[in-house]
Amino acid sequence: MVMGIGAGALLSSIAYELIPKPNLHGLGSAVAFFIGAIAFFGADWVIDRRGGADRKDIAGSQPGGSGLAIFIGTLLDNVPESIILGMGLALGGVVNLAFLAAVFVSNLPEGMAGTVNLAAAGRSRRSIFWMWLVLVLISAAFAGFGYLMIHFLPGADGRIAQAFAAGAMLTMLADAMMPEAFEHGGNLVGIFTVMGFLAAAMLSFLQ
Repeated sequence: MVMGIGAGALLSSIAYELIPKPNLHGLGSAVAFFIGAIAFFGADWVIDRRGGADRKDIAGSQPGGSGLAIFIGTLLDNVPESIILGMGLALGGVVNLAFLAAVFVSNLPEGMAGTVNLAAAGRSRRSIFWMWLVLVLISAAFAGFGYLMIHFLPGADGRIAQAFAAGAMLTMLADAMMPEAFEHGGNLVGIFTVMGFLAAAMLSFLQ
């Protein structure tokens, strides 16, 4: 249910914060959006075949999975969100509250699923703790990269970069997060997804 709320909130953030109508100027944003989707799909395909396919499985049914692939796959899921947070700071000076809330809510079940699956893949608790710590630091580095890209490169177009990240994030939602939520939560997840979308949309309008 929480994963459904997070998915709805991220969908709302994509629609209202990352690619709203004013940002779809010309062909550039549309192309970047599609390229972002293809880039994530390709990287995700490679990770899936190396043992990270079920990294979001809440049931933890990945005893034969690869701990490293689960870690890299989880990092891949977080990269677009981290870059967008950094770019948001550079473009507006503050973190967008609606997007931050969406990322927080969606990452709770993802983190639990990743932990369970790392344990199922044979990783010790200490190893899992250090892997999560490294993942947090790398995600922070990507947020810093997003900030630097916009803040110190005058020619960088934040709207194009946001469209690229949004395409990657939407592909992640459709390929992994939403199917997993419906598999374990049933049809009620649809209602919770709408609730998450509405809550994030209201936060966007209030800002």
